[in-house]
Amino acid sequence: MSSQVSAVDDILAEYQGLEAQLADPELHNDAAAARRVGKRYSELQPIINVHTELTQVTEDLADAREMAHEDHEFQPEVERLSALHLELEEKLADLLAPRDPQDGDDIIMEVKAGAGGEEAALFAAELVRMYQRYADKHGFATEVLGLSESDLGGVKDMTLSIRAKKPGRDGAWAAFKFEGGVHRVQRVPVTESQGRIQTSAAGVLVYPEPDEVEAVEIDEKDLRVDVYRSSGKGGQGVNTTDSAVRLTHLPTGIVVTCQKERSQIQNKARAMQVLAARLEQLNKEKADAEAAEQRGSQVRTMDRSERIRTYNWPENRISDHRIGFKANNLDAVLNGELDDLFTALKAAERAERLEAE
Repeated sequence: MSSQVSAVDDILAEYQGLEAQLADPELHNDAAAARRVGKRYSELQPIINVHTELTQVTEDLADAREMAHEDHEFQPEVERLSALHLELEEKLADLLAPRDPQDGDDIIMEVKAGAGGEEAALFAAELVRMYQRYADKHGFATEVLGLSESDLGGVKDMTLSIRAKKPGRDGAWAAFKFEGGVHRVQRVPVTESQGRIQTSAAGVLVYPEPDEVEAVEIDEKDLRVDVYRSSGKGGQGVNTTDSAVRLTHLPTGIVVTCQKERSQIQNKARAMQVLAARLEQLNKEKADAEAAEQRGSQVRTMDRSERIRTYNWPENRISDHRIGFKANNLDAVLNGELDDLFTALKAAERAERLEAE
């Protein structure tokens, strides 16, 4: 309990400092700094709210016990406040529990068709729609930055930005960070004339998009910049100018494309942001690997045998192999109903963090 009190005291001091900064007009001359302070302020708000309520309930409970000592009619109020006090203590402990420091971040997501040809591309498109539907239902904005489609409208390769519409404790990273890896599908493809079940795969990469992309220095000598005409499936031109940009980071081989914006300059600027986020995540993974190997990194291959999750159409079943989660509601999951699965993944992560502490 003493460590919890100390943690709350530290948070109260930080919160008051942030409040003072936000009240200073000088801060708002720097949009990036104001956004960073505002984001942290929003992250601490739930802890402050619960602590304030707990403080008030503690005082009310002491008063109720004193009155119940003289008049037993106040005993039900003592019992009600005691239950509320316990509930708030547990809620505060949960808010103070060890958590991923990047949970409030926006993310970049890449979805790539793997083994399975056209069927894999169609499945990748299903995954993208699943994430977009979940995002729509939970206050996230999605933006397609780059897209390469198959002949049947599947996704060969897509880059998405997913951002919280309002800053808060749990951002896009908290919701989608578990999705990195190989996703396997078992179903009869539309391209299959014999009605045979086929196994295909799609890969998902997820990494935080930092507020300060300048944190990663990118030397122009390390870049190859290609410009081309934005196109949809079948190669039909969308723009009449070569505005799409492809960046290749020569030391790492990372390739980033952006074709959303109308101008080449805008597309290059956005692609640089995505590349910086990729490089920062790569640096973080290297540091994590050097510090400890208990956290498995996201799968970088499209091998069907290396998968985090299987989507079985004939049995309407979804299985997450990391935590042994199974549910026969694949149709609902593909419609964006990922809450039960995400809750189970978050609970497993929290248990690991508590055990590590």
